[in-house]
Amino acid sequence: MYLSNSFFNLAFAMGAPSQQGQTPQGGGLIGFIFTLLPLILIFIIFYLLLIRPQQKKMKEHQKFISELRVGQKVFTAGGVVGKIIKIEDNIVWLEVDKEVNLPIIKGYISGPFS
Repeated sequence: MYLSNSFFNLAFAMGAPSQQGQTPQGGGLIGFIFTLLPLILIFIIFYLLLIRPQQKKMKEHQKFISELRVGQKVFTAGGVVGKIIKIEDNIVWLEVDKEVNLPIIKGYISGPFS
């Protein structure tokens, strides 16, 4: 019994002293909202400046890849430029020179070459 009383006395002794005449700071719903508000604003800024444009660019690239056709001139991520001569399931065959054909994975085609 003595041990538990001394624990509570010690806990009260370690607490912050109460100051009379002042209203309590922070806490409550308003303090919680002001704590989360900067985090929410940072997430919104990241979404608008980084995530959304990247998703739009990725969607455009997927549309381009799905619309590839034979005879189209394209360039790859590695810098190879060629004309599509054959499209298989996930492989695109590029003619880079006379009788030089390279198999390229569709995902590595970066864009049209004009």
